[in-house]
Amino acid sequence: MKFKLIASASLLSIAFLSACGQNNEATRSVAEKMPQVNENNIKAHIEFLADDTLLGRDTGSEGYQIAANYVKSYFKQLGLTPMGEREGFEQKVTFRKAFLEENSAELSIINASGTVELAFKDAFIMSGDSIVTDASITAETVFVGYGIVSEEFGYNDYEDIDVEGKVVVVLTGRPDDLPSEEGAHIGSSSEKIQHAVNNGAVGFITIHTPKRDAVRTFAKSASYADAPRLSWLNKEGMPFGKHPEMKGGAYLSSEYAQALFEGAERTLEALLSDDTNNIAIKGFALKSSVKMANKSRHEEITSPNLIAVIEGSDPVLKDEYVVFSAHLDHIGISSHGDEEDKINNGALDNASGVSILLETARLLSSMPEKPKRSILFVVVTGEEKGLLGSSYFATNPTVPSSQMVANVNLDMPLILYPFADIIAFGSTHSSLGPIVASAAEKINLSLSDDPMPEQALFTRSDHYSFVKAGIPSVFLMTGFKSKDPEIDGGAVFGDFLKNHYHQHSDEITLPIRYDAAASFAEVNMMIGLEIANGDKRPTWNQGDFFGKTFAQ
Repeated sequence: MKFKLIASASLLSIAFLSACGQNNEATRSVAEKMPQVNENNIKAHIEFLADDTLLGRDTGSEGYQIAANYVKSYFKQLGLTPMGEREGFEQKVTFRKAFLEENSAELSIINASGTVELAFKDAFIMSGDSIVTDASITAETVFVGYGIVSEEFGYNDYEDIDVEGKVVVVLTGRPDDLPSEEGAHIGSSSEKIQHAVNNGAVGFITIHTPKRDAVRTFAKSASYADAPRLSWLNKEGMPFGKHPEMKGGAYLSSEYAQALFEGAERTLEALLSDDTNNIAIKGFALKSSVKMANKSRHEEITSPNLIAVIEGSDPVLKDEYVVFSAHLDHIGISSHGDEEDKINNGALDNASGVSILLETARLLSSMPEKPKRSILFVVVTGEEKGLLGSSYFATNPTVPSSQMVANVNLDMPLILYPFADIIAFGSTHSSLGPIVASAAEKINLSLSDDPMPEQALFTRSDHYSFVKAGIPSVFLMTGFKSKDPEIDGGAVFGDFLKNHYHQHSDEITLPIRYDAAASFAEVNMMIGLEIANGDKRPTWNQGDFFGKTFAQ
């Protein structure tokens, strides 16, 4: 094991110094002084961050702040420069926490047969309103298919449909012919609601479909209906991404949504069949109205992002930044189930990612010659609440967005087996793909294609906040190939998702392979060096959807 790490570190130093134009003698001399990955460092970080004392590192909790203090202390120990607010490492994020008041959620459907009162959690769910504490609306309804708009792919579900002052009704999901990652963005709830607002709607109802039920049941979603919803507040004290034009919203079981379509030109049953069979769906006016109401309670909490930098060595390129990110928060204490252990420690989600980021910072800060571009480390809060901390940083960056050349995000590296390849979600959208492949090859790893394209993971972690700021980004994860022929990496990943993901068993008692963690830190460092020392900054691929959507 030690020989492997020393050999890898030597390969790294030779590649780095050769890129800087050093001669062979200087290369050999300095290579001996290069820092080596220390798997015990990573182990110590994970054991601290995943300890019961931190109570699952929930956003805004005391346990999260203890974890934040630990990260700050380590940044200071490494001699990194603070890049948060007020010349410190922290960037404080203020959140509004919206609680749905008990027994306040109401939804009724009015059609030709009368009024149908629906039961909360059995028939519909809704969340606390982050803008007002007393919300209500009564309005006509109109069906707009999936509620998507995309000029790029020729979709406009609002074409020739009047939704002004009405509640739009949509099916969950998106057309099946959209590419996975692009479709995940186009079909996201935030995009759908934005289009509804743009077209004058005042309410939004999503219908849970049988296709969606195969992935996550309505009952499962309903079990979390009472959980508070968080939004970060802008400088005016308004929740980011929320729309005051929207007076009400709900998520409705298809079993109880039939009443919305009474007397309409098509039945809900026919529409759901089309959705299941991937047949194109068009919108139409409905002959029903809805009444929705709820009461909410608001609290404000704060939770910091943590930001530090290693200044680059090049007098010009040091003003450009390669960003490493990882989320520090997890989901805290469980309120579901009857298990005695209710602490969700998040050892792999994402104490492992933060720990590998910290080891990467140690390695890069200890190099005999610093990279040309600066390296920015951004450890964020609120990922589990909807990528909120990274969204706040990307919207309120502490360095200019135009000077952040790339983001490499570490989220839940599955260090449970000796992986032989890596996956970089997003690598096909920019020049980061060849960069990652080159870096991995130098330490005898390969870059594999996304093995789960249907999951659209490119849109589901913190790097996506950087993408939406126009910054080429990748989300790095261990691949499914194993150096041990007796271990199926894909099976290990599937078992983790089924039995440990977002459960209290995601803790340090798992068979964590710290040699694998060390390998992941090595490749992470190599990628950073490839970007930081490259002659050109990474670029979006010509004609790429995300580049055209966010970087122009």
